[in-house]
Formats: sequence, structure tokens, C-alpha cells
Amino acid sequence: MWFKNLCLFRLTEPFTLNADELAEKLETLLFRPCGAHETASYGWVAPLNSAEQALTHSANGYVMVCVKKQERVLPTSVVNEMLEEKITEAEDQQGRKLSKKERSRLKDELIFDLLPKAFTFSRKTYAYIDPIGGWLVVDAASTKGAEDLLTLLRKSIGSLPAVPVNTVDNPVKTMTQWLVSQQMPGDLTVEDECELRAPGDEGSIIRCKRHDLSLPEIQNHLDSGKEVIKLAINWGDRLSFILDKTLAIKRVRYLDLVQDQLKDLDIEDEATRFDADFSIMTAELAHFLPKLLEAFGGEVKA
Repeated sequence: MWFKNLCLFRLTEPFTLNADELAEKLETLLFRPCGAHETASYGWVAPLNSAEQALTHSANGYVMVCVKKQERVLPTSVVNEMLEEKITEAEDQQGRKLSKKERSRLKDELIFDLLPKAFTFSRKTYAYIDPIGGWLVVDAASTKGAEDLLTLLRKSIGSLPAVPVNTVDNPVKTMTQWLVSQQMPGDLTVEDECELRAPGDEGSIIRCKRHDLSLPEIQNHLDSGKEVIKLAINWGDRLSFILDKTLAIKRVRYLDLVQDQLKDLDIEDEATRFDADFSIMTAELAHFLPKLLEAFGGEVKA
């Protein structure tokens, strides 16, 4: 189980529940499939993908949880086409145009009829709690996905003081300076991808992939005032990833120095492999995250 995205929340108070105690709390909001007329369902499932497994998985003090979301798929184009047919039929029968309220009611009735027949789509979001380091780390590609999990976790256990990670140095300014100077702190090095944006919400955007970021053309964009909002980074030939302006870490790859740790292990089944992956990943990230934040001047204390 290797997280491909890292959305970081700082726990502002000690997390005191052990894995069994947390699992008991999660029981109150278990996942259940969508009802016939529900558009979505959201709840906790076992990280190991088995009904017989616990709702938490722990290793070396780290505790993993998993939430599952199921949605019914009603393509907008299909709904709109069928709605127009119903509106036309009703107007022909009544010899008049339907009001906005009547159209809305027809749409609600149509969706109600279609929902039980709609296909469902499911996805899982994993996270782990690091009580010693004081982290909640969510494997979510979007901020909303991470915040949804955090919200459900708070509902399950009553409260969870946690805030998005915040650094002393501005991420955009810092990454821009790295690219301008071609110098990075510690074991961090620039790779071959970045996204540059002119100042302002509507500023022009330049995306570079598989590109030498030390070339003059990149420097010209920086000289003209563009700033780095995404940057591909390598950490000590152990991890590579994309870092964005919010310090969200995307497209994480665990390189050979990390993966090679599995070679000497006796892995017999899926559960053993899951546990080994989780142990190695969390140990690696426990070293990596403080180093990354140091590169941005450390954290602003909540």
C-alpha cells in the first residue's frame, strides 16, 4: 500500500486513541451501499479489503484507515434528453408552456425514477495517523477528498484538532527562488517538470514536462515575473514527486532505495505484503516530511 498523493494535516493536540479504540469509534459510520434512491453513500471500510478485517491497520505506531464512497451515475446528457421529452409531452397534452417550478418538479420525479436503475461507481481513500509525529496523511488527489475524510473522522471520534500544514516561507516564492538560483537545500533536487504562472489569478500559465529546467528559456519566463506553482522534485534518490503551491504532494514514486527494502522480506500473502509496504512507507515518510518542511523554513505553529 503505497500512497501516491500526500495531503498533510498537522494534529494540534496529541492523538491518544490506539488502533482498537479508533476502530470501535469508526463502527458508528460504516460504509453501506447506496439505497435505491440515494445519490451517494460514504463510510468506513477495512483497509485490507476484507469484511473480516478490522477497520484500522496498525504498524509501528502508525494507524491506517480507509473510507469508501459510492455514487450513482446519472449522465447529465441522458437526464436532460429524457426531461425535454417529458416536458414536450406534458406541454402538448396541456396546450401550454410549463412553468419553471413545474419543470423542476418533472426533473425531480425523473431522477427519482432513474436512480434505482443507475450504475454505481465506487472509490476508496486511504489515510494514516502518525501519533508520534503528529500527522494525518491522506492519499487524496484533491483537497476536497482529503477534507471529506477528515470531516468523517471528526464525526466518528467526536473531534480531531487538525489543520492543513503551513510553513514559515511561502511555497511559491521559495520554489521560484530554487529554480532561479538552481540551488536547493539538503537532499532535494529539481527534476524535469514544472508549472509557471504569471502573478494574479488570471495570469498566463506555462507547463513544462520532460524539460531541462535550467535552460535559458525557463529563466526568461522567471525573469519576466512568472512564479513556480508546481515543481517536480527528487529527495535523495529515494522519492520523486510533484509539489504544488499548497504543499500538496502528488504523483509520489518510491524509488529503488526504498523498494529494495522489500527484497529481504519473506512475503507469503497479500496481508503480509500490505503490512510490509505500509511499514516501509510510513518509516520513509517520517524521515522525509520534516526535511521537506525544513526547506520551507519550518512550520508555523498553530
